[in-house]
Amino acid sequence: MTFVNQQDILYSSLLGNGGDMEGVIKGVLKEELENSLRMKREYEEALRRLPQGCLVAKKIRGHKYFYLVKRIGKKVKYIYKGKVSEEEVKKFEEAKVMRAKYRNLLSRVKKQIKFLRGTLRGKEPV
Repeated sequence: MTFVNQQDILYSSLLGNGGDMEGVIKGVLKEELENSLRMKREYEEALRRLPQGCLVAKKIRGHKYFYLVKRIGKKVKYIYKGKVSEEEVKKFEEAKVMRAKYRNLLSRVKKQIKFLRGTLRGKEPV
């Protein structure tokens, strides 16, 4: 048995009876697209659950006062929080790190979705 015949046997066993390679690849790509869309929804939901804005400390007359800085529309608002516990400061610091992580993952998955839709589309709408 030659190497080419072994490949033909392998392909036919992978594809089943009368299957074609293009159909298998499209199936895998569609499954990956579904997974990517699910991941996108999960990342967006995780971003929504995180607290909005970040804490900024201002030192006034030797005392530290905290402000919550967040964007409302196109404006940046400073909301006075007063003296804040270390626990709450840590919570906002962790949220800031997680927000950056989720935004990065969301950006990657959006690029992947765009690529998969383009690949699947070919000449037909997805």
